[in-house]
Amino acid sequence: MADPQFTLDELQEAAAFVHARMPATPQHAWPLLAEETGAEVWVKHENHTPTGAFKVRGAHTFIDWLKRTHPDCPGIVTATRGNHGQDQALAARAAGMVARVYVPEGNSVEKNAAMRAFGADLIVHGADFDTAREEAMRVAEAEGLHFVPPFHRELVRGVATYAFELFTAVPDLHTVYVPIGCGSGICGTIAARDALGLSTRIVGVVSENADCVLRSMAAGDFVETQTARTFADGIAVRVPVPEALAIYSAGAERIVAVSDDEVAEAIRLYFRTTHNVAEGAGAAPLAALMAERGMMAGKRVGVILCGGNIDTDWFVTVMSGGVPTP
Repeated sequence: MADPQFTLDELQEAAAFVHARMPATPQHAWPLLAEETGAEVWVKHENHTPTGAFKVRGAHTFIDWLKRTHPDCPGIVTATRGNHGQDQALAARAAGMVARVYVPEGNSVEKNAAMRAFGADLIVHGADFDTAREEAMRVAEAEGLHFVPPFHRELVRGVATYAFELFTAVPDLHTVYVPIGCGSGICGTIAARDALGLSTRIVGVVSENADCVLRSMAAGDFVETQTARTFADGIAVRVPVPEALAIYSAGAERIVAVSDDEVAEAIRLYFRTTHNVAEGAGAAPLAALMAERGMMAGKRVGVILCGGNIDTDWFVTVMSGGVPTP
């Protein structure tokens, strides 16, 4: 991503393009969340997109870019833990392109089913996301398909439209908590804030069981973890994306790590106070806010509920008071 910033015109164009394909998602200030946190909490409901997750926005802008710049490309290949694959499959198939998607062993059963339903040719490969990604890159080169990376300027421009909507609706947020997987969400949020000239603080949220971002920032170099075993699969990443790390290292206020116990409690809190279902990554920002509620008391705060695609068995485990084992 050569330029981490977008002009206001670029984001307005992206929003118009995305909104022609899906409605803007709502943002609500839930009073019971305010009681629990002591803050005025605005939830950005990316669980309300056509695929139940935020990445569909970037899929639309990326596939449009691909069609314009590579008109003879027959299709795409990518790797995912679920939401990215659903969204790329939806956008690619709508454009008449093949969508081959690699997932790791033990991936979400229901996310796999959703990807196939959206038209993906799904292949299971490797023990984790990063291994599946390496195979997807190899196959793309061997078979003449376009590899869709987890981070790309056109992905970020589309994803940034959720933050553009939120900041346009609620411009005076003190802080926004955003989960970090491969980084398109937090980088898009930073880009939207900067394009609108706001001073909102942005806090990135990772899992303490997948903390390569925190380790890399502390070391001043890229640190790969051996595992990323968290049921918050959308943030289960072993190595940060260099381009994204450069952006949020400079543009985020801080990075917070949360435990699987805290994420599970945040899922329960979302359901109890809003009757919305959050997947692990979607609940991580609320978990971070709960951990920092003393610091945020009395402030107007945003949390990105980036997706609601949690498997039924895991959701039952969480709502019964447990924590799923990934």
